[in-house]
Amino acid sequence: MNLVYIGFGITLIWLIALSFFLFKLRAHYFRLTTKTGGKHIDEILDNILKTVDEHSHLIDESKKGISLLEKDTAMHFQKIGYVKFNPFDRVGGDQSFVVALLDKGDNGMVTTFLYTREGVRIYAKPVKSGVGTEFTLSEEEKEAIKKAE
Repeated sequence: MNLVYIGFGITLIWLIALSFFLFKLRAHYFRLTTKTGGKHIDEILDNILKTVDEHSHLIDESKKGISLLEKDTAMHFQKIGYVKFNPFDRVGGDQSFVVALLDKGDNGMVTTFLYTREGVRIYAKPVKSGVGTEFTLSEEEKEAIKKAE
């Protein structure tokens, strides 16, 4: 008699476990069929493959757009260096300064602002690959280029 109860208990546990997995599988199947709009598994799989193809096309377009943006932003000012200095010994303070504006390839310009009693003088010099091209650079201008990050 005890053996019958043990067999019945094992069968009941097995039935509960199978019922649990069956209900889970059924819920998953209904979720697949309602969200994809198909009634048969082949329609569902076709819809999934179509969606994957659409997404891969969108990803390819996004990659192309990102690469164009990366090329475009390489030419914009990305590095800025700033140095304050006193151009006159023992007279005035550190009111004059240099600003270096450079792109990714260290191309751009260096602008020097010299403050004197008579007024302000502003000088701009082109920079190519971190070196002055048309004019020689002062030490402060070279330092501003080095500080540009």
